[in-house]
Amino acid sequence: MKITNRSLHRDLAYFYVGLIIAFSFSGIILNHRQDWYPMDYTYENKSFELTIPSEEAQLTKEYITGLTKEIGKYDGHRVRNGKIRVYFKDNIILDADVETGKGTIEYKRKVPVIGHSMYLHKSTNSFWIWYSDIFGIAMLVIALTGVLIPLGKKGFKGRGWKLAVAGMLFPLLFLFLFA
Repeated sequence: MKITNRSLHRDLAYFYVGLIIAFSFSGIILNHRQDWYPMDYTYENKSFELTIPSEEAQLTKEYITGLTKEIGKYDGHRVRNGKIRVYFKDNIILDADVETGKGTIEYKRKVPVIGHSMYLHKSTNSFWIWYSDIFGIAMLVIALTGVLIPLGKKGFKGRGWKLAVAGMLFPLLFLFLFA
């Protein structure tokens, strides 16, 4: 089989079509994570009241662990602006007012398939990073071979270079104006 721009472009695109779709989909979701974040959504909310000591310094890991052991396995906490937030394993979060002790417990879970696909963009697994780097190189090859396929007035030497420049201007403008 002879390797040409067209065959290399086509075969890499076929091989990576699933990952292109998955990265595109999860990338769009990540762009809108302030509105909807499928990696954890609240499926249950309960009111709760804690017995909080008068001094904030007494809110230690040991104190909070003993106070909340029936909720779940303690994973960490923070006190900020008169509020305490306690994190538990299994995506459980307790928020309470330090003065009154009144608050809520949120039980969260991932949206099936969509929430799990977000790991593709967020994974720090070394195998996945290498695979993603190879994918990035393949995307460059797909882009460059795609540019070189068409000939004539609709090819790169005709109008293609103008579209390529226009396409590159958008990210550059964004970087200089908004970043």
